Amino acid sequence: MKVIYAIPPGRGWNLVTHMVRLLAELFSAELVTYRYHRKWNTVQEAISLAPRRRGSETCLVVASSPRTLLGFVRSEYWLKGYGQLAAWVIDSFWLERIPFALKHRPHFDQLFVTGGEDVEPWAAALGRPVNWLPWGADVLRLGSNNPDRPIDLQRIGRQPREWDNDVETERACSAIGLRFDGRPPMLDDATENQKLLMEQSSKAKFVLAFSNAVNSTSYTHPARVYITGRWLDAIATGAVVAGVAPDCVAARELLWPEATLELGSIERASGLERIAEAVSKWSPEVAQINHREALARLDWRWRFAELAAALGVRSEQLDRDLDALRETIGQQALRS
Repeated sequence: MKVIYAIPPGRGWNLVTHMVRLLAELFSAELVTYRYHRKWNTVQEAISLAPRRRGSETCLVVASSPRTLLGFVRSEYWLKGYGQLAAWVIDSFWLERIPFALKHRPHFDQLFVTGGEDVEPWAAALGRPVNWLPWGADVLRLGSNNPDRPIDLQRIGRQPREWDNDVETERACSAIGLRFDGRPPMLDDATENQKLLMEQSSKAKFVLAFSNAVNSTSYTHPARVYITGRWLDAIATGAVVAGVAPDCVAARELLWPEATLELGSIERASGLERIAEAVSKWSPEVAQINHREALARLDWRWRFAELAAALGVRSEQLDRDLDALRETIGQQALRS
């Protein structure tokens, strides 16, 4: 099996890069990575419309967005031929960016999207079935049920304007007796960065995050609402995500009441009042519940198991990790 991944610019994709490395490791797959760029010439675009040759190898391409799929149909990858070719599109909500080449010819035997709402539009655009394979987290290795959490509120990732200045937020937290920690440093290596971020979250009772519906930027979709990996990473470490949750299929089907604290708006003063009240009621049992549920619902290995079943491949290492997940869940259930 081969896994191909075009690494987008920016460190915000570190969590996906770590996931791809984990996937390749557990499947004992050859991992091919390259730096994605948007400028494909007309020859490459023409090649993308040509039928592909068949071979025997299974290949999975992990695409950061629909447009990056064009890079995977370049001749150096495409003309070798694969017995089975599948694609997993991470930012699948960019429906308007589905390449014409995918609509013209069925290059991929199977296609997976992370957004539950994206399945039907993709299927309609491509004229064939599309599968939902949602976001996950490396709960087994990097998750935590740490009961000792000296940080009340941790900031990770983009925030609305009122929350974006860590100095001002820390001052406002201190005024009402909350311990706040600002944005952690970003490391160059994706896996080391994931370890650092999740270790930091494991020290916090609450982690701050807001849906793109109320906190949009140039790189978020202006209309479609979705969950992102930083939500699941934080919950995997036992923290509660405080903010405005996205109203989407993934949030409704994957999350549970203890996983989030709804603030109702992006207004900082009222938000801190809600957080302070929740901190006063917090107990280590919350972290235990979130970690246990994350093991059962959010771990990437469950997604990989679905992928393996769809592709008809087996992995002894993945099976061992799934057994370890089940054993850990069982042990935690006995302690609760």
